[in-house]
Amino acid sequence: MLKVMLVDDEPYILEGLSVLIDWQEQGCQIVKKASNGKEAIDYLKDNEVDIVFADIKMPVMTGIELMQSVREDNISDAYFVIISGYNDFHYAQAALKYSALEYLLKPVAADSLMQVIEKVKNKKVTDSSVDEATADARKAYLIQNIMLLLAGKHKEKHTDYIRRNLHRYGDGDFRFVNIAYGNINSLEEKSDDEIIAIKDRLYERLKSTLGDNSDRLMADIPGYTDEYELSFIYSDDLASEYGSDVSNYLDKLADSVEDSDDDYDLVFLVGKKVEDLSKLSRSYSSAAALRPYRSFGRDKRIYIYEDDVQAGEANVLLCKDELDGLISGIELGDSDKINTSVDALFDKTSGSEGLSDRAMSINTNYLLFRLLHLAVELDESINQEEVMLYISDNALIHGTDRGSSMHLKQFGYEYAEYLASLRKNASKGILHDIEKELALNYAQNITLKDLSAKYYVNSSYLGQLFKKRYGVSFKDYLSGIRINEAASLLLKTDKKVSEIAEEVGYRDTDYFIDRFIALKGCTPSKYRKKG
Repeated sequence: MLKVMLVDDEPYILEGLSVLIDWQEQGCQIVKKASNGKEAIDYLKDNEVDIVFADIKMPVMTGIELMQSVREDNISDAYFVIISGYNDFHYAQAALKYSALEYLLKPVAADSLMQVIEKVKNKKVTDSSVDEATADARKAYLIQNIMLLLAGKHKEKHTDYIRRNLHRYGDGDFRFVNIAYGNINSLEEKSDDEIIAIKDRLYERLKSTLGDNSDRLMADIPGYTDEYELSFIYSDDLASEYGSDVSNYLDKLADSVEDSDDDYDLVFLVGKKVEDLSKLSRSYSSAAALRPYRSFGRDKRIYIYEDDVQAGEANVLLCKDELDGLISGIELGDSDKINTSVDALFDKTSGSEGLSDRAMSINTNYLLFRLLHLAVELDESINQEEVMLYISDNALIHGTDRGSSMHLKQFGYEYAEYLASLRKNASKGILHDIEKELALNYAQNITLKDLSAKYYVNSSYLGQLFKKRYGVSFKDYLSGIRINEAASLLLKTDKKVSEIAEEVGYRDTDYFIDRFIALKGCTPSKYRKKG
């Protein structure tokens, strides 16, 4: 008989679970009903249990804290099943971090309980089942090696590990692919929590569709803004599934994961082809270089570096005079000159067929090079990749049709303001003032956009200043202040964790705990005990 423990702070749920199925008929015996994690730990220290069904949110000790304590202190080898009323990927991530067997949503169905029991039986019978903790560790180490590879800081041992552990690794060519949402304007209208939920759903759909190839899927790539948090390593052997090339493969992938409920189309930025995995950083940087081309070019689902950046064609139309006029207007901050130059450019290119894709690429190349040069002339220390990041982000202007004359005019106005920020050399005193403001008001809902408006600095430029000065993004800097203050309160007061979370600016206690673990390496409760 499998020994089962039920843990929930609501008595009626405990009783409901105990009668939901015939436990004895399923080969189980309920040996303990606990009302919180602390009570469960006390029992586990002296008794053997095979499965623990634990609610995720409980007083005294949550289900996640219970599982963390059991794993870290080697109290029990019991399988954990987390039960939650929250369909939130962050909760599932936390559960998976400590090797939860399953994550069930309330109300729990009888079939779900029986499936879990069957799963545990199979795991106990055979040694061939994959240990989930080991699998998680392998995936984490694989991603770590891939990150070193993308940054160009890898050694041969890192690429060897990737070759051994990347599913279906072959001898074909490789490409780095960024995955983004097509209609970013709609995303801008969403709250941060809504955007996170949308991206989590996309990640799970991609992971499910890719199956064994999901180890090629990555989230939260450093150096990318929210819109480009998902990436993928493509190799030619994958296209053999459809008997075609990278475009067809990604088309099929997009068709299989796009969800009408979300109403967001996918866009792929495909880096240049490299003949060996060790050279993937070149494809990674070229995929990033595609971002501004997507901003100015025609709407497409798939952008490929060789087609959109390296395009070349003899005798194509280069609208040099019109582009030079636009660039001059931007440099001078002259809105009238920007308007007339854009109108002249569109008059010249508005024939029956307009510019070909290759001609559009060459004109875009010329414009981007000149805009980048203007920024570097004003600040030689500026990171050119960050300038390209600014261009791509601000060229996707809310409220205008991308590729229209009004779209290009509005971008011209924005870039003129950006250059003006560089001229002011705003870094001399502004960060000191912002430091003091954040030290006093860290618990407020402060955004980079709010600060840029208050101090009259372009928000993208201010973001660059933060990364240069502190080595982290504005959000991470603010999070560090909040978590450090929370750590101090944990040691100096006896306030509840939820009270401290709210006091330092977190409305969601579970999200606060996740951030605390990420920065301090343990839960708030454990930090307080150590102190």
